[in-house]
Formats: sequence, C-alpha cells, structure tokens
Amino acid sequence: MLHVVSLAVVLSGIWWLLSGYAVLFILGLGAGSILLVLFICHRMDTIDHETHPIHLAPAIVTYYPWLIWEIVLANWDVAKAIVKNDSSLRPRLMQVKSTQKSEVGRVTYANSITLTPGTVTLNADGDSFLVHSLTQGSKEGLETGEMDRRVSALELGKDGHRATSQPAAGETDI
Repeated sequence: MLHVVSLAVVLSGIWWLLSGYAVLFILGLGAGSILLVLFICHRMDTIDHETHPIHLAPAIVTYYPWLIWEIVLANWDVAKAIVKNDSSLRPRLMQVKSTQKSEVGRVTYANSITLTPGTVTLNADGDSFLVHSLTQGSKEGLETGEMDRRVSALELGKDGHRATSQPAAGETDI
C-alpha cells in the first residue's frame, strides 16, 4: 500500500509540474488520470519495490546531485578538449567491472556512465561493461571507481560510500 500511495504522490507531482493548472475541472481530469494509471498498475501487479523503489529515496537525494555535478564536470572536460584540439581527445575502449549485486544496480551504473559526457556504455556482460571513453579525464574518472561505489551505496539504499575494491579496468586505444 505504501508503494501505491508513494506512486500516487509522484504522479501527482509530475502532473502538477507539467500542467501547472489550478482550475477545478483540469485538477479533476488529472486526478482521474492518476487514479486510472494506479488502477492499471495495480491490476498488472507492477507496483513493487523494484518498479517504484521508495526505499532508495534517502540515497537518491545525495546521488542525483553528485551525478549532476559529474555531468557538469564531464561536459567541461569534453568541451575543453574539443576547443583546445589537443592530445587530450584520446578515444579508447575499456572494460569496467561493476560491484552491484542486482540488475537494477548494474543498469543504474551503466546508465550513469552513459549520462556522463565523454563515456558511453557499449555492452554489458554480467558484471563487466565495455565502455567507450573520449578523453583521458573520462577514462581516469571511471578508473577511480567512485561512480561504482556510489551506485553500490545507492543500491543498498544507504547514504555514503560502501567499501569496495576499485574496479578492474583494461583499455584499448581505438
């Protein structure tokens, strides 16, 4: 029941942000739409801890700002490399190991890599990802294992870092 209520609150918030209307008729249509979505999701039995992970909310509050900051830094790194037109543009393929235990954790890690400019996850095979990195800075950023540790902490639903070893990373110049 907690997942249903939480999903209703999230859907209401998204609806309000997208519409911005306070007219009674429009509010009624929005409430009806949300109730219909909740009914369909309930009938399909898709509202659970995996599809709507409210237990991760405290960890997400710290992970998203960190990820946004990493995206800003990576944008700066890529833009600087392109404008300078120097040797810092060094495309390469590298293998990155993930320490996440669930599929959702591995998908979150792979998507976080891809969201960060200068890196793209090309293939996921179990706990190993094939990643294309554009600059030396993006390669070094992945080798530190910071993103892997943060996603593992997010997966556990805890704030902070989980003590893990650095992921093994191999590289291939292309």
